Amino acid sequence: MDSEVQSPRVEWAVVESDIGPLLLAATDRGLVAVHFHARARVREQAVARLGDRFGAEVVESASGRLAEPIRQLAAYFAGELREFDLPLDWTLATGFNREVLRELAAGVPYGTVVGYGDLADRVGQPGAAQAVGAAMGANPLPVVVPCHRVVASDGTLGGFGGGLETKRQLLALEGVLPQPLF
Repeated sequence: MDSEVQSPRVEWAVVESDIGPLLLAATDRGLVAVHFHARARVREQAVARLGDRFGAEVVESASGRLAEPIRQLAAYFAGELREFDLPLDWTLATGFNREVLRELAAGVPYGTVVGYGDLADRVGQPGAAQAVGAAMGANPLPVVVPCHRVVASDGTLGGFGGGLETKRQLLALEGVLPQPLF
């Protein structure tokens, strides 16, 4: 009998999207990370960080583990999908961040926005708008867990880890903002 224990494995793939290349990563539990601007340098850094965080082999996907996330993201960008239905691995989000991100995923539907302060209220932490902003910045699953739907109380976009133009594009796709003229 073979007593060798297999180490966990993280698989990744880069997919093109309307907002540029995205690196998707999954464990056997589900989608664990989405990285914006996944050109060579970002890709190398993301893969290295995943390997360090999981103490795992990180390999380019060959098992099909990412087929459904890739399909659903393509449908989202084509305007055909409004709600992701994917198993998510929440390993990279803990404590308050995880609580806020789960509320965001469950309670802020496609085509709507919520303020940072309102989201803090929803998780029972009134006055924690800045902490919600930090949780959005640390979101390991952007687009799928829609941190682009969180805006400042004055109606401005606020911040966004993928860049404000990316946030604007995602909100325009969902009909919250007008499409650009050119």
